[in-house]
Formats: sequence, C-alpha cells, structure tokens
Amino acid sequence: MKFRIRHSIQVLAPGSSLRRRVAYSLAIVRLILVPVIFLAVYYLFEMGVIVDRIVNVDAPASTMAEQASIQMLETRRAERNYLLLRDAADLRANRESVRTLRNTLDQMSQLEPDETGAIGNASTALDRYQKQFEDAAAALPQAPSPAENIQAVVRAYELDLNSLLKESQRKKRSQLVNELRDRVGSFDAQISTTVQNADPALRAAAPDLQSSSAEFLSTMSELETRNWSRVQDDHEKARQLIKNAEWSLGIVSALTFLFSVWISFILPQQVVKPLLSLKEAVDRAAVGDTEIHFEIQGKGELVQLANSVRRLVARMQRTSQESGPT
Repeated sequence: MKFRIRHSIQVLAPGSSLRRRVAYSLAIVRLILVPVIFLAVYYLFEMGVIVDRIVNVDAPASTMAEQASIQMLETRRAERNYLLLRDAADLRANRESVRTLRNTLDQMSQLEPDETGAIGNASTALDRYQKQFEDAAAALPQAPSPAENIQAVVRAYELDLNSLLKESQRKKRSQLVNELRDRVGSFDAQISTTVQNADPALRAAAPDLQSSSAEFLSTMSELETRNWSRVQDDHEKARQLIKNAEWSLGIVSALTFLFSVWISFILPQQVVKPLLSLKEAVDRAAVGDTEIHFEIQGKGELVQLANSVRRLVARMQRTSQESGPT
C-alpha cells in the first residue's frame, strides 16, 4: 500500500477583485506623481509672480522715476532759457515738459499704488514749481534781454550738456543722472547770479524755483532707489527660490521613485504569488498527484479561479478512485 504525501496549497488573495486592484494600482501611481507636479507648479507660480513684479512693476517704475528726473532737468533748462532770453519757444517747452511730468506721475501712481504718498509729494512740488514759474514769467517784460553775458552763460550751459549727453552711451544711467544733476547744480549759481543781475525782480523767484525743483528731484531719486532695491530683492528671492526648487524637487523625486519601486514589488506580489500557487497545484494534478489540500483566503477573481482548480482536482481525485483496482 502506497502512502501519498498530502500537499498543502495556499492561495492568499486579500483585498478586492483583480480589476479593482489594477484600478487601485493606477490610482496609486497617479498619486505618487502628485507631489512632484504640485511642487513644480508651485515653484513655477512663485517664480512667475516674482518675474511679473520685476518686469511689470518695479523696473518700469524705476525707469519712469529716472525719466521724470531727466525731464525735470529739461524743464529747468527751458525755464532758465526763458528767464534769460524771453523766448516764447522756451516758455512752450517748459509747459510741455510740465505736462509730460504730470503724465509720468499719473502712470507711476497707477503702477505703484503703495507709493501714492511719495508720488503725491512730487506732484505737489511740481504744482508749486509751475505756479512759481508762471508768476515769474508774468512779472518779466516781454522784450528779450540783450545782455551778452547772459547768452554766453546759456551757450556754455548747452554745450556742456551736449558734451555730456554724447558720452552717455559709455556710462551707466545712474551715473549719467548724477552727473547731470551735478552739472545743473554748478550752473545754477552762474545762471541765478546772471538772472538776478539782469532783473532784480527775479531775485525772490529764483530760490523758490530751485527749492521746488530740488524737492521734486529728491522725491524721484528716492522712488528710483526704492524700486531698484525691490528689483534686487526680487532677484535674490528668485535665486533662492530656484535653489529651494532644486532641493525640494530632487528630494521629493527621490522619495517618489523609492516609493514607486516599493509599490511595484508589493502590488504585483499579491497577484503573482496566488497565481504561482495555482500553477503548482495544476502541475501536480497534471502528473496525477491529486493529494492536494487547498487553503483559500480572500475574494475576487483569483479566489474564484482557485475554487475552480480545487473542484477540478477533487473531480480528478474521485475519477482516479473510481477507476482504480477493486
């Protein structure tokens, strides 16, 4: 009498059906990518905000403040020419420059609502300057001054400015603006002295015009400095954000890769291991070994397949017993 060893086949299929497991696997794969995508979108959004602020707010506002300073210098140039030479073209040029300055201040106010106070101070200084100039112009006689020394001062002033502007391409804007202010300051004393000597009625107006225009230039210089400082701060924030993005995305990507590798071993194992057990049972049954004990746990398609194999083996066992020797 032959004794046969009874083999035990374990089919452990915890969880739901195979289709659901595949769906869960795909969902987990997508969820693994969520941190990487989220971080990438977050850093791109933050970088876009910083770049947008630099390009559309801080840099244009700084440029406008610089242009306003230069425009005020042109305004003062037209003012001095008119006070010295009584030319109507200089009067029109001065008024046109003032209108341009007002438009620039309006644009800056719309661009930078946080700087409304400083822009308002500049607008007040411009209003005071315009009133003082109009009062001085109304008090002057309309006949041009024939004094040759006045014309000499103006010509020297224009030549000096022209020579400075010719060298502007080789200099930075901030350096050019500072030199323009220095040149204007050096000529202020000469022109003011000439004007006062030519017409004593302007002695009171000249210091007031100088004061209001200097206040305007000082305010624009402060605005320009603050805006460029914000540009530099934003640039530093952008550099730091890039570093943080590199580290964060690198770490999260590495963790995501390790997690995905772990998942790729765990999930298939829950499907492959029961199938290997069933393959072993079928192979034993194929060679006539029907002494197989099934331990089935779980539910779903794999469990249904295991039950079918168990019934098949049981039927083969009964058939073998019925056809055996009597």
